[in-house]
Formats: sequence, structure tokens, C-alpha cells
Amino acid sequence: MKYFLLLFFSFLITKNSWSQIPENYFTSPLKIPLVLSGTFGELRSNHFHSGLDIKTQGKKGINTHSVAQGHVSRIKISEGGYGKAIYIKHPNGYTTVYAHLEKFAPKIEAYVKKKQYAKESYSIELYPKASELPVLKDEIIAYTGNSGGSGGPHLHFEIRDAQSRPMNPMLFGIDIPDTKKPLVNSVWLYPLTQDSHINGQYQPYRLKINTHKNGTLTTTPVKACGEIGIGVSTYDRQNAAPNKNGVYKIHTKLNGTPNFELIMKRFSFSETRYINRLLDYSYWSENKSRITKLFIENNNPLSIYNNNYGNGYISVTNELSYTVDLSISDIKGNTKSIFIPITGEALPSSRNNISISSPYFALPEESFSYKNDYVSFTIPKKAVYESVPIQITDLPNNKIQIHDDSVPLHKYMHLSFSLKNQILPNQCYVGTYTDEKKPKYVGANKVKNRITARTRSFGKFGVFTDSIAPKIKPINFSNKKWISNNKTLKVWIEDLQTGIKNYKATINGNFALMEYDYKTNLLVYNFEDGISTQGENNLKVYVEDNVGNNTIFEAVFYRK
Repeated sequence: MKYFLLLFFSFLITKNSWSQIPENYFTSPLKIPLVLSGTFGELRSNHFHSGLDIKTQGKKGINTHSVAQGHVSRIKISEGGYGKAIYIKHPNGYTTVYAHLEKFAPKIEAYVKKKQYAKESYSIELYPKASELPVLKDEIIAYTGNSGGSGGPHLHFEIRDAQSRPMNPMLFGIDIPDTKKPLVNSVWLYPLTQDSHINGQYQPYRLKINTHKNGTLTTTPVKACGEIGIGVSTYDRQNAAPNKNGVYKIHTKLNGTPNFELIMKRFSFSETRYINRLLDYSYWSENKSRITKLFIENNNPLSIYNNNYGNGYISVTNELSYTVDLSISDIKGNTKSIFIPITGEALPSSRNNISISSPYFALPEESFSYKNDYVSFTIPKKAVYESVPIQITDLPNNKIQIHDDSVPLHKYMHLSFSLKNQILPNQCYVGTYTDEKKPKYVGANKVKNRITARTRSFGKFGVFTDSIAPKIKPINFSNKKWISNNKTLKVWIEDLQTGIKNYKATINGNFALMEYDYKTNLLVYNFEDGISTQGENNLKVYVEDNVGNNTIFEAVFYRK
């Protein structure tokens, strides 16, 4: 009955407005000073960062606490992504997420290990019942680590609403000292129609930024005409760390009237890939620097925009003057403003239309297919954001170039190659490459005499052969040696061409759980699991790559 009452109150709470965000409900997940290496909404490759990355003083194993009472509603362990992650559902309808963990607290660790051994798999996803793993506020639930796709020891922490949408944890009262204003790398103007121009140019134009004695920032005046938009490359820093983190809010005013605003309060995972529509993707692909476009183009449904402000388009008329006030803020309200003076000046004649010659066009509202004697591919509907003249080039040895990575793909493109004349068809795979000698594995799904794969990037593709089996070697033991003092058993595995697909270890014929860290190429077994016996033990490790090549390693070790 108590549980159903909690559900009822959770339903009521989820109907509350933004003003009802509980600022004092959650405590800190760590009991050390909070220093961030990543902020909510930060711009990442193909996605927005969905939480806070909290530094753990460069080490693993720091106590991680439940920020409020609740129950463990989900546990996921994977080689990549969040690594070891725990999800806690709270009575107020919110869910908190703790990721890249080293291990769980004892009662949760025991629950997970039992399930892993039953499934005979390290990777696992569990949904405990509300009564199975209840937790108290400030209870230790796990220990920080570096598991999954983490680039260094830290805790990734999220707060999600009742619809599983990540929200900015700092809206809930989690405090990070910050008195620093955001910093600006560059400001750009974009011509948005065929006839628009900036200082006589019909392409994105980088503005020069001037800093005045009173600290005011202005750009050098520009002359423009037609529909234009603004872009900015910016970042923020908190007091305790030098990391270049994301900003909270960007807004513009045109002659004092609100014209655009984005704010990093909340988004949904279903929209996060539209970051490639927010950014100047072409500039990013070439320069690895992110420019945020402060104007909303077609096929951009992001919910981070304040629709009451406008779409960011600026219509510049001949002989009129304009001032744009571009303001960038962090969540503490520290603000950097830049004033952009623009004068309307029409050119005597508009440019000649510049078009890329191609018989093929991919359109947002239509699928596109191509086929020749050895390859076919399909770009599905809504995979591109605007009309793209697709450049297709047949390459030697039945390879193909499909456009280039200056254009983002929102959905997967499906590739299919013929396996005719392939000497080792069962060891073939589809690869993408810039250097033909170092292809990157894309896929290897074989259907009759063809091989298929899918990708969300344009580029060069072909069929390659991998006939080399994975490598395995012991790290902290030797064959037929005593290792009574070892706490773990470590095995190094590697496959340089197509990567590891499957692995399994047994000790004396019984499944032995080995944790795989792809960053270090290590499989690690913990002797606390109790699979080995006193005296002689027979270890067998099986590793398979993505085309089926496999290696079996066997050794004998002894323990007292």
C-alpha cells in the first residue's frame, strides 16, 4: 500500500511546472568538494552531455551516495558507454543516474554478480523490483571508477524527470562555485539565402572581436544585406578547474528586441543527435571546433530553444543600421556580452548562383537509393537535414566514395556489397577508410552472396578481409605456476582489425566472470568469486573477433 501511495504522489509531482523543481530534495552524490570536468548540455560528438562529470581527485573508489531515498530501478553494465551504471527511482518521480563506476556497494554487487553468473555474461541490464534494492538518503551505493567510455576517473551524475528526460542537476540546488564569466573563441555571421552577403562575401564570415578598457566586447562593424544569422564558439570555466565546459544560456537581441535564446535546462535523448543541426557541422568536421548556430533552421526540433524569443534570423535592409547584443551566461548568472554593429549595404549585383554538379540529390523528406554492379546503398527519409547533392565516386577494387563527412547523417545509411570473387567471403567485412591500409570496421552481416552494414557517416567504403585471429596473453600469472597471493587473474586480449565481439572464460569447466576494459585490453577475474579450487586449476579463455576468427588460450595455475 505504501508503494502505491508513493506512485500516486509521484504522478502528482510530475504535473508540476518548472517553478516546482525541488531545490533542496537531493544532496550531493559525493562527499568531497565538487569539481566539474563536464557540465549539463555540453556539446559532444553527436550528442549533448546529459549530466555532470564530477572529478574524483584523479582516483577510483570514492564512496558514491544515493542523493535521496528510493530504490534501484535499473542496473546496466557494458564495455562501452556508461560502463557500470546504477539508476535510482525516487518517490518524487525523478530518477538519478550514477555512471562509470568501479563497483557497487556489497548488497547491490552481490545481486548483480548472481545475475551475471546466471546469464554467463559480463554485460547485463537489470530492472529490479521496487522491493528488492531499496536505498536510503546518503546511503553508499557504489564506488567511483573509470568504466565504459570514460576518459579518466570521474562520476557521471544525472537527474531525469518522469519521462526519462535528463535535466540540469544544478537546477536542483547542487552547487558548484563559479564566479567566472564564459569565454569566447570566435563570432561568425552566416548568409542564409542565395543573395545574402557579409562584407561582400557569400560565405560564413568570422568577425574580429575588440576588448575595450571597460571590459566591453564589440566586433568590428560589418556591412551586410539580406537574411543573416550569428554563430559563436564559446565555453565556460568554474573556479576550481581549467576544463572548458559548456555554457548554460545564449541569447541575442536585435536593436533591443529579443531575437533568439537557447537554454540548457532539459532535453530528451530522442532529440540529442540534432546537435548536428545546432552546430556548424561542416566547420566541425574540418577544424574540430564547435560553432553554435544562433538561428533555427528547418528540420531542427530541439527543445532547448525559447520559442518566445524568435528564430534568430536577422533581416538586414539597405542603408539601415542594426546592433546585435549577444549574451552568453553560465547557470550562476555570470554573463559575457558582445555587441555586433551591422550596417545594411546592398551590392550592385547579386552573386551568380553557385551549385555543386551532381545527378544525385538526397532530400529530407524522401529516401535515396543507389546501385551499381557491386554495391548498393540507401539513405532513409529524414537522414539529412536539407537537400544534399550527393557526390558518388566509383573507386578501384570495387570500393566507393559516398560524399564526405562534411555533411551529417541523422539516421543510418544501409550499405550492401557483393561478395562475388572474394577469396575468403566468411572473413570479409565492410570497412570505411581514409588510408586504405587501415580500414575501420563498419559491419559484416552476410546474406547469401552479399555483405551488409550500416553507418551514420559518409566517406569511403569497401570490402576488406580479416584472417588474423585475436591475440591473448597472460599478464599476472604464468602457466603451471602458483599464484596463491593473487587477488585477480588478468589476461590481455587484442584484435587490431575488426575488434573483439565475444569472449568467455572458464575455470575447471565452470563459467568465470571476467570484466573487460577495452581501453586497456584487459580481462580481469576476481578470485573472490570463488570459482577456482585449491590445488590445480584449468583456465580456458575464448576470444572471437567480428568476422568469426577466434583464439583459445589455455593454462594451468595453482592456488592454496
